[in-house]
Amino acid sequence: MDVPNARLRQVACFDKAGPQNTQACLDIVEAVIAEGYRHVVVATTGGGTGLAFAERFGHAQAGRDAGGPEVNLVCVTHSAGFKSPGGMECSAETVEKLWSMGAKVYTGTILTHSIETNFAQEFGGSYPTLIIMQTLRRFGQGVKVAVEIVMEACDAGLIPEGEEVIAVGGTARGADTVAIIRSAASQRFLELTALEILAWPRG
Repeated sequence: MDVPNARLRQVACFDKAGPQNTQACLDIVEAVIAEGYRHVVVATTGGGTGLAFAERFGHAQAGRDAGGPEVNLVCVTHSAGFKSPGGMECSAETVEKLWSMGAKVYTGTILTHSIETNFAQEFGGSYPTLIIMQTLRRFGQGVKVAVEIVMEACDAGLIPEGEEVIAVGGTARGADTVAIIRSAASQRFLELTALEILAWPRG
């Protein structure tokens, strides 16, 4: 069947979630970059996933690989205090290394883990952002993360709004989800669109 203006891409469906899928996600992102995409947003908790993507794509952004495309690579970490008061899961040394490799790093509040999360824990009940979080999780933890980090990167001014960007999420560690998302800041959440899911785990 011929579909006007259709772009046919293969979709990777992994048997299990987890870091063993990171290499495949790197290859998928590289293929999409070759089509002309320039903004890549990657979730990284301890920094390992960010470093893997910076090793592949960050040098071109830093001007060290004149033959490669210029990629705006943004690595999004957990906020300070996410696991424990004042604690940072991504060390200052790792953040510095990411910057030196040509990646940008954003550390800030996860939009679905904000004040409402604390209210729900303390008083019970359902709140809008928690409903959004659980709805996105029906498509997988990585999809939820991909949507969140694109808004966070927009809120920080690290990627433009209204553009198709590549978002990479994961389940606990590593990368297992790649999506193409039309970006929007959190103030304009309803304008954000998940256009394609190019990789995700079945279980």
